[in-house]
Amino acid sequence: MQRIRLRYTKRGRLRFTSHRDFQRAFERALRRAEVPMAYSAGFTPHPKVSYAGAAPTGVGSEAEYLEIALAKARDPEPLRALLDASLPAGLDVVEAVEVRTPGLAERLEASVWQLRLDGVEPQDVRRAAAVFLAADTVEVQRDTKNGVRTFDCRAAVTRLEVVDTDAVHNDADRPHDRACAILRLVVRHLTPAVRPDDVLSGLQIAADLAPPVPAAVTRLAQGPLDEESGTVTDPLAADRDAVAVPAGSA
Repeated sequence: MQRIRLRYTKRGRLRFTSHRDFQRAFERALRRAEVPMAYSAGFTPHPKVSYAGAAPTGVGSEAEYLEIALAKARDPEPLRALLDASLPAGLDVVEAVEVRTPGLAERLEASVWQLRLDGVEPQDVRRAAAVFLAADTVEVQRDTKNGVRTFDCRAAVTRLEVVDTDAVHNDADRPHDRACAILRLVVRHLTPAVRPDDVLSGLQIAADLAPPVPAAVTRLAQGPLDEESGTVTDPLAADRDAVAVPAGSA
């Protein structure tokens, strides 16, 4: 059984698809592309697909990951192209590598998020970010199925900075006719999970920053966290760098 790890995106209007919507679309793509999937045992066999670290509904992403198991070996790149062609535009499979190392989910230690705050001056966001980073704790509340939960969102944030809009290459993220600030942050994957909207709530609580319209949120990356530099590295690099072990050599 061969295992393949894939990186895919959620762009444009497809950011509003739920994780369950994506699962259905991906399983249809597997059938269209005639991928020789391995199936689970039992009365209701299902294709062996493992999802890791899915972004919330309404959030764009350049770095979503999953792993599939194949009954017959395939070259990862042609397989990627077939799956990409079988998915709607906006759900794009951009990378495929053969699994050579364990623990993809454990490798996803942090995410890089980009928030476009329309109607907000960059200097106001810089001031709020400085106040937030200087705080020891910033408690926020979130409605859950078990009621309102209070937790600290400050501990999860390792980096928080305002980015020059000229450095953002997507023209849709560079409005020129109104105030706009681009906020970029690195957030650890803790329990409970701290989401971008939690950090925005924290900025409002700590520094009275309240954007007039909802933020446009995009996950730029997720993977291992380099504690020294505070950056997020590529979770598939270990598979690319690992030396393949010939079958039967163990």
